[in-house]
Amino acid sequence: MGRREDVARLAGVSARTVSNVVSGTVNVAAGTRERVLAAIEELDYRPSEIGRMLRSGRTGMAGLVVPDLDNPYFAELARKLIEAARGHGYTLMVEQTDGVRDRERDLLARADTKAIFDGLIVSPLGLTDDDLSRSARTQRPVVLLGEEPHPGFDHVHIDNFAAAREAVEHLLAAGRRHVVAVGAQRDKKSSSSLRLSGFEAAMAAAPHATAQVAYVDTFTRRGGADATRALLRGGTLPDALFCFSDLLALGALRALHDAGVAVPEQVAVVGFDDIEDGRYGNPSLTTISPDKAAIAQSAMDALVRRIGGDESEAVRVLAPHRLVERESTG
Repeated sequence: MGRREDVARLAGVSARTVSNVVSGTVNVAAGTRERVLAAIEELDYRPSEIGRMLRSGRTGMAGLVVPDLDNPYFAELARKLIEAARGHGYTLMVEQTDGVRDRERDLLARADTKAIFDGLIVSPLGLTDDDLSRSARTQRPVVLLGEEPHPGFDHVHIDNFAAAREAVEHLLAAGRRHVVAVGAQRDKKSSSSLRLSGFEAAMAAAPHATAQVAYVDTFTRRGGADATRALLRGGTLPDALFCFSDLLALGALRALHDAGVAVPEQVAVVGFDDIEDGRYGNPSLTTISPDKAAIAQSAMDALVRRIGGDESEAVRVLAPHRLVERESTG
């Protein structure tokens, strides 16, 4: 493996010019740059990462903090974010918090005090405005995902209210008249609250339809199955379920199947997130599909801008979503 001086000698330039080409911080004439790059390739030169970090003050690493990687939505989104980070020349490290506030605060504090990450992309569940302001606002750049906005931070999200309303309107347009929202949470999680509000708005515009709410503790397959079994024990069979996540919907489909209830003939089911599992279920799952690639690219673009010194006012980026119709609604 060659040294910087060897590269300089082969390319006929100074060692400083080699450093300028490697760092990209100083413009170098195209012909000179090409000679240096050719020499780097021929000699298999690998500059010191530590030296580069010391010179630039950056590590080339960003952090992604999500509640739960067992949830396929976050796993699929993480893959898109890793791809977007790679496009910016960044390595993305992933950590999960289980939505625990203390864990989220600890990760922010560690990112601030140890120069590991140049910035963070965070999907918080428990963080407050004060947590973010104290831990990260004046330190590493932070971009937020999810539905809870925090003043002073860039935020990438979809319109959960509109998406939920569209899902329920789809069920109503198909002639369903007793629709249950599966996924409300008593602790007022923001995404759950917005989806519940969208459900209520759609049902309020359908005076001949009956609305019902089934509460869950977590957005899991088990949560959806347990909530659906409780509905079935209630004696009155609804003709549609709007589930606040695909995992809830998959659990609901299992409970309906076990009870001998035909989907969509007797009960139509809509999920939310468009995870891959939903496309291969039997029946395949109608769902709200957030544009994960757009969310990832917007978040990484915003983070790189902040790392680069952009101090403009924080922005909220609204990513697209769409309703994907499959077999579970006929």
